Amino acid sequence: MMTRVHVELKQSKPFARPENEALVGLLRTAAMLDHAANEALKPYGLTQTQYNVLRILRGAGSSGLCGREVGERLIARVPDVPRLLDRMVEARLISRERDSTDRRHVTARITPDGLQLLDRVTPILEELESRWFSGLEPERLDALIEVLDAMREHA
Repeated sequence: MMTRVHVELKQSKPFARPENEALVGLLRTAAMLDHAANEALKPYGLTQTQYNVLRILRGAGSSGLCGREVGERLIARVPDVPRLLDRMVEARLISRERDSTDRRHVTARITPDGLQLLDRVTPILEELESRWFSGLEPERLDALIEVLDAMREHA
């Protein structure tokens, strides 16, 4: 049976195993979502990772977080969190403050400019989410969330 992923990838042979097809379908979907989100953020000069940092720091409130904590909370791991944060400081989206008692500890906080940008782009990404998931009934969406949780649990 030809599935949608077969058609999209112009694949004529069946997958060797259902797991192969599931993985390719998942990766293809993730790549398409990734591309759509990046295109939506591009006019604002943001990447998805930077958007993720802004959301993390907004959630941390006025106490902020150290770079290590930000890195641990990112959706996708990045190899150089300090450089990412440095670029965001240069863009005035976040601030970083070195602890006066422990010079090794640097706290990152979202700035008013970062909050304002986050407020502008969040509805755009929420609309994107709505378009992508609107075809799923609530039960199927819940099932998808459960399946993805189970997959990460056993990774």
